[in-house]
Amino acid sequence: MNRLFASLPTTVFETMSRLAREHEAVNLGQGFPDDPGPRDVREKAAEAVLDGWNQYPPMMGTPELRRAVSDHYALWQGLDLDPEREVMVTSGATEALAGALLALIEPGDEVVLFQPLYDAYLPLVQRAGGIPRLVRLVPPAWRITEAALAETFSPRTKLVLFNNPHNPTGRVFDRQELELLASYCVRHGAVLVSDEVWEHVVFDGLEHTSVLALPGMRGRAVKIGSAGKIFGMTGWKVGFVCAAPELMQVLSKAHQFLTFTTPPALQAAVAYGLGKERDWFLSMRAGLQRSRDRLSAGLAGIGMRVLPSSGTYFLNVDLDAQGINLKDEAFCRQMVTRDRVAAIPVSAFYAQDRVESVVRFCFAKTDATLDSAIDRLARATVQV
Repeated sequence: MNRLFASLPTTVFETMSRLAREHEAVNLGQGFPDDPGPRDVREKAAEAVLDGWNQYPPMMGTPELRRAVSDHYALWQGLDLDPEREVMVTSGATEALAGALLALIEPGDEVVLFQPLYDAYLPLVQRAGGIPRLVRLVPPAWRITEAALAETFSPRTKLVLFNNPHNPTGRVFDRQELELLASYCVRHGAVLVSDEVWEHVVFDGLEHTSVLALPGMRGRAVKIGSAGKIFGMTGWKVGFVCAAPELMQVLSKAHQFLTFTTPPALQAAVAYGLGKERDWFLSMRAGLQRSRDRLSAGLAGIGMRVLPSSGTYFLNVDLDAQGINLKDEAFCRQMVTRDRVAAIPVSAFYAQDRVESVVRFCFAKTDATLDSAIDRLARATVQV
């Protein structure tokens, strides 16, 4: 057995989901919407299954979807992408990440990551032979600083794995932070692999800036997107990879020997969805922002200290700021067993030097689900 994967413990995500089922809790831990997704996009997939092509599509993705990705990013992010040479379709963003790391890392290369970090990043980097170098972000601002980058980058830095908008913090990194990171990549000759799956889930009038639009990054960055996050259908697992031709040549070879291709019916439906009117995307954002505000107001109303959230499906509360002495994992276990509301301790997203005072809630739920969670917490004694 591979020692890396065999030694991985049961994740807190699995544990909290199990406890939520056992205690019939309102589950605000798992990051997926209650809503089934846009009906017209789902209908397009059903039509394509019945009336379309169901054999292998092209390894790089259907021409229809690759053109739709290129057009969509030109409209929304001002990117000029050649759909034939700079766009590839993968079976979800995690496959895209795995492929990028396997393609771009040699054993012994140093990889810069930002913690708290999505749980798949670290084992994928290690399995590819990379040596992780971790930048520690801290609440309440979760900012990227020059001091932290200077301490982490080295002459051996080969790749940077980045996530914006950021899960679990809900940060949308500002232009100054992005350009600072880009300058370090250029200075050290590093490739920047950017997980941008939350690019459409931004609030308060913000607009997403892709790493491909940053100075000096067009030829040394890999952008990864996800139809599952854009349309709120996380089970579809349709990802997009965008990169300059020189990078795409090696990225595509890794993809070829992982999943090779992605269901053609889903590709047809996603191509249709990416062409939806601008108002649909803005309305989707507005609906999620309203849910964010509803949960935030409810948590604040019972005395919790809610941290800002500018993107993703998540907001966080700071236990230290409200005088709770429990660590975040113990607090979450108590909350799910006693109050029957499930959330995720943010310490689970750290590999070292953990912040243990922050708890993440998912707000991509119906009003009834959010209100039920607040009602249960309001009836319990939250303070310890």
